[in-house]
Amino acid sequence: MPISLFYSDSAKTLYGDAGYFDPWKLCWTPQASGMPADAFAVAPRDAVALLARAGLMRRVPVAVIGPRDAKPEEQATAEALGKGIGALGLQLLCGGKGGVMEAVCKGCLEAGGLPIGLVPDEEWSAANPYVAIPLATGIGPARNAIIARAAEVLIAVGGGYGTLSEMAYGLHFDRLVLTLGDAPAVPGAIACASVEEALDRACQRLLRLDR
Repeated sequence: MPISLFYSDSAKTLYGDAGYFDPWKLCWTPQASGMPADAFAVAPRDAVALLARAGLMRRVPVAVIGPRDAKPEEQATAEALGKGIGALGLQLLCGGKGGVMEAVCKGCLEAGGLPIGLVPDEEWSAANPYVAIPLATGIGPARNAIIARAAEVLIAVGGGYGTLSEMAYGLHFDRLVLTLGDAPAVPGAIACASVEEALDRACQRLLRLDR
């Protein structure tokens, strides 16, 4: 049974059947008293946006993964996904290079987000021009494991062996792994029909509604 969500502007608090949501610890806590009179019903994606806009949501990363040699349709999907992530106030994490990574950073940055790029190179300047926070690792493809460990949700847009390794790490670390387009089919990963579905599922995970 889906949980009912209510948000109060006066209290800057999200309420539900399990109590109230702590957006810094990302957990539900039993409430000692009732909801404020101004509480109104919200969908999970709207709840995340309201908490983020109020500066209350801890910026646990959502990772977008995919190939450097992305197809035009994959780049378009990644850019739309980045715009959605930026508009919601979520923290984007990616590999910081070209293709899907550059497209998602572009969308996120233009929507007001601050994309983090965990680049495999030894210098931050190797990141694509839309990465707001470039982090040079100097560890090559091994940085895939760090991305999977650091993110709460991984969304694959297309991809080959590199993307497949990130998906496998994500599932191994009990992360939510979502796919769009012709991303590799992996048991445990959830195929999404649209960017909107991927964003909805990501928000449900951050609000702990899918467990």
